[in-house]
Parts: sequence; C-alpha cells; structure tokens
Amino acid sequence: MNVLSIDGISKSFNERILFENVSFGIDQGQKIALLGVNGCGKSTLLKIAGGLESTDSGDVSVNKNIRVSFLTQMPNLDENANIITEVFNSEHPQASAVKAYQTFLVKAEKDPSVQEDLQAAMEQVDNLGAWDFEDKARQVLGKLNIHDSTQLIKNLSGGQKKRVALAKVLLEEPDLLILDEPTNHLDLDAIEWLENYLAAQNLTILMVTHDRYFLDRVTNHIMEIDRGQVYRYYGNYAYFLEKKADREEREMIEVEKAKNLMKKELDWIRRQPKARGTKAKYRIDAFHDLKAKASTNLKKDELEIKTGTARMGKKIIEIENLKFSFGEQSMVNDFSYVFKKKDRIGIVGKNGAGKSTFLNLLTGGLDGYQGKITLGQNTRFGYYSQSELEHTNDQKVIDVIKEIAEVITLDDGSTISAAQLLNLFLFDPKAQYNYVYKLSGGEKRRLQLLKVLMYNPNFLILDEPTNDLDIMTLNILEDYLEKFGGCLIIVSHDRYFMDRLVDQLFVFRGEGEINIFNGNYTDFREEEKNVVPVSAPTKTEKDKTEKQKSPKEAKLTFNEKREFETLEKEIEKLENQKAEFIEKLNAGTGNHEELTEWSQEIEKLTESIEEKEMRWLELSERA
Repeated sequence: MNVLSIDGISKSFNERILFENVSFGIDQGQKIALLGVNGCGKSTLLKIAGGLESTDSGDVSVNKNIRVSFLTQMPNLDENANIITEVFNSEHPQASAVKAYQTFLVKAEKDPSVQEDLQAAMEQVDNLGAWDFEDKARQVLGKLNIHDSTQLIKNLSGGQKKRVALAKVLLEEPDLLILDEPTNHLDLDAIEWLENYLAAQNLTILMVTHDRYFLDRVTNHIMEIDRGQVYRYYGNYAYFLEKKADREEREMIEVEKAKNLMKKELDWIRRQPKARGTKAKYRIDAFHDLKAKASTNLKKDELEIKTGTARMGKKIIEIENLKFSFGEQSMVNDFSYVFKKKDRIGIVGKNGAGKSTFLNLLTGGLDGYQGKITLGQNTRFGYYSQSELEHTNDQKVIDVIKEIAEVITLDDGSTISAAQLLNLFLFDPKAQYNYVYKLSGGEKRRLQLLKVLMYNPNFLILDEPTNDLDIMTLNILEDYLEKFGGCLIIVSHDRYFMDRLVDQLFVFRGEGEINIFNGNYTDFREEEKNVVPVSAPTKTEKDKTEKQKSPKEAKLTFNEKREFETLEKEIEKLENQKAEFIEKLNAGTGNHEELTEWSQEIEKLTESIEEKEMRWLELSERA
C-alpha cells in the first residue's frame, strides 16, 4: 500500500534551488533514511512530506487512511503543560481517551454534574483498553531518560524537550513516522533502545540521521539529495556507498560522451545556412539538450580541514584525587589520571552523569573542586561545546572568522587568509557574505568547528560534535582527527564516530564514579554484555571498601592484560635503541648534523620510554 506520493516538486530558499522536479513514493513498511550534505534541503523535504511546508510546484499526496507523526528538530510543545499531559495531548485514540478521563476526574471533585461525562469517559477508556496507556507512556519516557513526568515543559532543556517530543510521536503509533535527527540529545543506552524499538515495529519511516550504525540497523532504503535531485538505493549504508560510486562514475562517462558529441554537433550547427535551419529543428533542439548534459557540473565540493597544531610539552594535564559536587549530588569522586601524548579518550555515560561538568572542570570553567588539576605550560585547549554558535543578527560568516584572525599560520609555516580558510570549509565567496542566522543547523556547526580549530589547539575536546553534521562532513572530520597530533577527548552518542577514533573510555557511572576502560565503545558494550551478575553476599565493611575502589584498582580487562604483557618487551627494545645512539654519541665519530640527529632521537626515545613505564606501573598496580 502506498502511504505517500511526491510528484514533480521543486523548492527554492532565497535564490538557492534546493531540489527541482523531484518525484518518489513511499510504500507501507519501508524504512527510509534521507542523506545529503548540510544545506541541501533534507529537513525541508521532511517538512514538505509531513505537510508543514509548501512546495514551489508539484504535488504531495498522503493516504487518507493513515496517521502521520512528525518529530522536528525544534519540537513545538505546550510550555505551560507538564510532561505527561503533553504526551496525552495527541490524536491517538487511547491517549485522547485517557486525557478526557483525567480532565473529567479533576472536574468531578468540584462539580458533581459532570459525573455522567466522567462515566462516559471511563467507558471509552475501557472500550479502547487504554487503562495501561499511562504506564506505557511512563515506560517509554523512562527509556528516554525522562523520569519525573510532572515537570513543566518550560523548565526543560532543549534536549529534554526533544526527548519528550520523541516519546509523544512513538506513543501515537502512527502509520508513517517522520523523524528529523532522532538520536540527537539521546545517551547511548537510549539510542540502542530506540534502535531496537524501531527495527522491531511494523512502521513506515522516513528520517534524517547521521548515525551510521543506527541507519544500518533501522532502515532498508536510502534516498540521497545530490545537486537538486533525489536518488534512491534499496539497501543499507554500505550498499549505498558502493552504488553511489557506480552512479557517479556512470555520470562522468555520460558527460564526457556528451562533450565529445557536442563538438561534432556544434560544428554542424555552425555550418548550416540560416535558411535551412528550420528543416532540422529537431536536431537543433537535441543539440540544446546535449549541451545541457555536457555542461553538467560534477565537481564535488569537499570539506578540507587545514589548520595548525601548537607544540605540546612533556607535561599535558595531571588530575589528582579530583572531587566535585553540586550540593549533595556528587559529579566526580576521587578521580586521578595523567594525560599522555596522543591520548584518544571517549567519554560515555547517561545524561546527567557529569560528563559536561568534568569537561568544564578540565578547561577551567568551574571552581570549587577538591584535588588538583595541573596543566602543562604548552597545553592549549580547543573546546567544541554543545552551546550554539554565538553571533549577532547583523554578522556575516566572514565577520565571525575575522574576529579571531584575518591570517592563520598552518603547521608547515605557510599562511592562509580567513576567506581562503572558509573556502576550505565549504563556504564559497558568496556564502561568506551570507548572514549567519540564515545558515542551516549543520552549516552553523561547521562554522563553529572552524572557530575552534583556528586557535591551533593541541588538546581537542569535542562535546557532541556529530550533532547536525552530515555524514560526508563527518567522514572528513574523522580523517582529520585520526591524523591530529595532540590529545583528543570526545563525548558523543555516535558509536561509529567513537569506534573509529578512540582507544580508551572514561565511563561515567553516576554518583561521581568514573571507570577507565581500554578499548572503543563496541569493545566496552561487548564486555558489559558478557559480565555475569552474581548473588551479592551480605554487606560487610570489606564490601563497602571494595565498592569505593578507584578506577585504577579495577581488574585488568583482556585488552589491558595483552597490553601489559607486551609493554616490557617494548620498553626493553626502546632502551636498546637508546643505548646504541648514546654509544654513537660518545664515540664522537659523527659530523655535526649526525650528532644533532642522534641527540634528537635519544630525546624522543626517552619520552617514549617514560610514557610506557608510567603505563606499565599503572597496570602492574592493578594486576
């Protein structure tokens, strides 16, 4: 059964054509992900499909027998209602029946005349089997980490509002569910629950998401907006990448053929006498079609991240017995860690467990803590936070960058202007003079990332960097971060992003407890699933002490045991290399250049040995 048909629609934004003469249909049971670069019109197409925005031309038809629910990026909720009331404010029959019953129940306490209405409402709830709907609503809210359903909407954060809106559309049990970035503002447990829920439900879904694991496990079709057209792929993300490459190769061949043929046709056009031109009008028309094909611009604009990285000293950051609380709520409890060069650390934990608090402590944004945070002399932070890009309504894109610097020095010593740097970040000369408030959410995030990198940090902290960035931009950002020479801390709900970039986790358990895990997110989840719970003995003083052990006292994981076994051999090998260079240096047989080179090698080897020895000591204490 067809649930939605889109026929020949076009849409422009200001002078920019988002898509033109686009047609497609969605059948019952299809789960479709919509992909494309930031600013290509993904959210606009969702709004058109959901009836929230009009088209410039073309038709949109929705099956009259289906119910459609839409999760937008900025949900429109009743600010004065509490959470549970807002969830019941729905067209879903069970939700409407429960809401009517609760309304008459409150009125009946003051006005006995509404008893008949109350009785009718009770019968309606009974007929629909809706008595357990409230329990179901609280269960879904709980899975999305919303536990107090009496809170007023106006007192919630933006992320909490998005989660309430998500719970509401799921409980409406629609025939067609339209979702715009559903995983934004969810913690990893909630994403995995939503992933399993949507994969198991017999729903028709159209959604925009950048989460590649989520996309692969939930959807069975992919639609891509590319240069104003929509291309469809019947398969998962890996299949999409393969077929997209095939399509682009075919297009290049077709354009090349059209260019060659056009040269011949152009010669024919020029040789024809004007008087005989009308006799071959069909050929002249075909020439113009051919010209349009040959003129197709297949050049792909790709983000290029080119910035500098400040030199890092031997000491980076040392955290010793760090404690911090908000009132009686412990956020960090007796945590110690010494950051090493090229650390790649992911931070995971439920929303509210203290992740952002920890980052603010690290970067000096919070005082009143106990313990020590000692920064190295050369440590320079780059902090990409969840807060929105700060700008005024009269600021243009290039103004935001020139506030920092008009010329930037790169790693190789060369310089680049603010305009050139913006060009590398896919802001062409015309876009650089657009007002910032007119940018899409993804374009603003890209500009915010550029601002952070312009300071040439050697310690990057990325708090939810994947929100609103398209998959193509994420791939390029991942390539850059893999080569980044400094330390990296990532807070992200994007498991693919984490798996590719981190090799160690700080796991925030709540109540200030932070565990250190060696491995990426998938390693961590596998180990968590394999932990077999045992019956706990009666609490003794020894048990309490055991519970309060610091992360360093936890047992070694399989990966850590393997690392511990190889460290001794690695240290011995480095010591031998160092001894060889010292022997050469003492012999005094080398020229000036060789002596300098040997001294530098000895310094590098010494640093590497110190790092490995510290890691060996840490693991040996725990072993």
